Amino acid sequence: GTFARADDEDLQQNICFLYHLIGGGTGDWDVPVGGMGAVSGELERAARDAGATILTSADVTAVRPGGTVDYRHGGQDHSSSARWVLSNVAPVVLDRLRDRPGAVTAAGAAAGPNPNHRREGAQVKVNLLLKRLPRLLDESVSPEAAFGGTFHINETWSQLDAAYRTAAAGSVPSPLPCEIYCHSLTDPSILSPELQAAGAQTLTVFGLHVPDRLVTAENNEDRRAELQAAVLASLNSVLAEPIEDLLLTDPDGRPCIETKTTLDIERAVGMPRGNIFHGGLDWPFVEDGEPL
Repeated sequence: GTFARADDEDLQQNICFLYHLIGGGTGDWDVPVGGMGAVSGELERAARDAGATILTSADVTAVRPGGTVDYRHGGQDHSSSARWVLSNVAPVVLDRLRDRPGAVTAAGAAAGPNPNHRREGAQVKVNLLLKRLPRLLDESVSPEAAFGGTFHINETWSQLDAAYRTAAAGSVPSPLPCEIYCHSLTDPSILSPELQAAGAQTLTVFGLHVPDRLVTAENNEDRRAELQAAVLASLNSVLAEPIEDLLLTDPDGRPCIETKTTLDIERAVGMPRGNIFHGGLDWPFVEDGEPL
């Protein structure tokens, strides 16, 4: 999700590495039983039990001093007030809602927004539902072992650098570096009992070095198809059979594959420029001498 070369001087690539691999102290990726939807469901249950009213499909338009939130719902404008307003949006989104182009320092001087918070996303996400795990070109490794952790494809130092330079020049990298996760191996409960019994598996693929600058409102549909093809080609480069042949189909006969560009992600969940970190990552500490 970070568009940076492996030796960039601003060390964004190192910050990303830090959060991904050692941020939890062990490097383990934890998966909630039942999938992330189970977490959302428990939050909803606890909130309702505590007396909360949950309103969905409401667009917040402003957060004003004194704890007033303006929002639009059902075609009408509304306002609510509270002692505390909690937000779960990107910093640049909250600045816009508060009509704050820049923060104010302790000395009273206006400071521009952190430019890192406007850093573009740089990935394409592809979800696949398969009849079974694919066979690998390397027959010495079982598919279950290969997909049991993070599966890296076309991610050597030289391949990552070539992909960065291609994307920076305005084109989709080939081969596209990819990272793959098989959540259904870790937690089969994310699938229905019928799919589990049939041996179905899910794959989530992140194609790297696909900066938001490559996607526009005008080319998004074509770019999405191009990126999906690039992801499948990269995946097929290490498989003994085409991944397309293993895709399950929906009741209308369409392959069960879903591709999201940075623009799709921004439109769906409000992450600026499709950045999966809600903006560029910062070091998890302050510099020496920095005011707290």
